[in-house]
Amino acid sequence: MATITGFNAHTPSLHIFNVTHAMLSSPTSTISALAKKHPLNHSPKLSNSQPAHFREKTWSSGKYSSKREGKIILCSINKLAETESIPLEENPRHLAEKLPSATGVYAMHDKNGELQFIGISRMVSNSVLSHIRDVPELCGSVKIALVDAPDRAALTDAWKLWMEEHIAVNGKVPPGNESGNNTWVKKQRQAKPDLRLTPGQHMQLTVPLEQLIDKLVKENEVVVFIKGSRTAPQCGFSHKVLTILNEQGVDYESVNVFDEEYNPGLRETMKVYSGWPTFPQVFVRGELIGGADILSEMAEKGELQDLFRVKK
Repeated sequence: MATITGFNAHTPSLHIFNVTHAMLSSPTSTISALAKKHPLNHSPKLSNSQPAHFREKTWSSGKYSSKREGKIILCSINKLAETESIPLEENPRHLAEKLPSATGVYAMHDKNGELQFIGISRMVSNSVLSHIRDVPELCGSVKIALVDAPDRAALTDAWKLWMEEHIAVNGKVPPGNESGNNTWVKKQRQAKPDLRLTPGQHMQLTVPLEQLIDKLVKENEVVVFIKGSRTAPQCGFSHKVLTILNEQGVDYESVNVFDEEYNPGLRETMKVYSGWPTFPQVFVRGELIGGADILSEMAEKGELQDLFRVKK
């Protein structure tokens, strides 16, 4: 069961509706497919057509209720106009504590209160903070509705309800949702190369490998030891950690423990050095934080913002 809730920065969110996943149909042709590379960091785009079987929409107590064929309730959320705005002008570290690290739909307004973009994200806090970094002049406040399960159909319907409300009032989609407008697409930054601990496996080391590791993790703010490379991780947990770090906008160094040419023996040596038997391993200022599960839990609790910004 999935629930969408209107997010309030000052009071607990209230569950508004339930939806049975098995009964969900795919998004209708009124919305194009979500971006393939980052499906939940982009909003769908509108076309001019709308199928007759689309849905039945009702209003009740300041909320939308949306139904698919067969009268199955798909979602119910607060109206966009009645959802509380969260100001975005304060220090990012303090702001991160107010934004939810959860799946949802969000509406970005500029400093004049004009709606610029409606999007969906697996982690709303990261998407909003990313927008603030990339287009600060367009980020004055945000409205948020949360979804407690990352079901694309439920997310898409929540997005459509807010979008239709805006179109009904203004006669057009927000500027950032117009076809061809990439202002709100997450900027792709050139990836750093993975670090190499040695000149090559045929070169004799003059210091122990443990000493090289110790020097590396203590001289760099964030270091992650992964299976595979930064651009091509070779396990799901390594990919998950890299995704979290990238979404947080962390400047980090990566080391491939599978690279026996330039990091020979690193995989087994790291297990002894850190006392941690699995990979990935994330170090922050010389201290082992953990792997994918710990980093994910910290992200959900909103603790990573403090961890990575404490000395920035």
